[in-house]
Amino acid sequence: MDLFESETGTVRNLLPCDGVVNYHGPIMTRGEADRFYDALMSEIGWQHDQAIMFGKLVVTKRKVAWYADWPASYTYSKITKTAQLWTQTLLELRGLVQRHSGEEYNSCLLNLYHDGSEGMAWHSDAERDLKRDGAIGSLSFGAERKFALKHKRSKETVSKALEHGSLLVMKGTTQTHWLHRIPPTKTILSARINLTFRSLSPS
Repeated sequence: MDLFESETGTVRNLLPCDGVVNYHGPIMTRGEADRFYDALMSEIGWQHDQAIMFGKLVVTKRKVAWYADWPASYTYSKITKTAQLWTQTLLELRGLVQRHSGEEYNSCLLNLYHDGSEGMAWHSDAERDLKRDGAIGSLSFGAERKFALKHKRSKETVSKALEHGSLLVMKGTTQTHWLHRIPPTKTILSARINLTFRSLSPS
């Protein structure tokens, strides 16, 4: 499916039904993407992710960080994290994502995948802390990785390679009806940074 094939020139929906996923492609130059990648590597307070699985604490190789407008608490995989306040780099990137997506975001979850062996299992971003049906702007830097989606009922799958400096936006009922993941691969030896800009519920 060609996401950019339309008479109006607007970005097309990647999903065939039950949600909206728009892939905008790179939204900055290669040089700008390289600069942001280096800044995020050095400035972000990266920590190994943790999750409770089958009653046991699991620590991942993948690293994460959580930033927001205030020191908000966010719970996923039965682990609660407290947000740090925005860095200047993250504020600049949030503004860029908001302009391209036409959405507003008050928080950001960052993931650092050191190489292709690190991925993300099937899941949906539908935690109670998030605004229901709120948009999620996913900004990618570094290694190009496959992003896969699977319909919860029909099991139909859709995938897209996410480029360095590119933006993908999930919105509408996507999280209700679709799962998504980053599958591991042995062919990728370099790192990828992913920023998912989100809207926390005021409560």
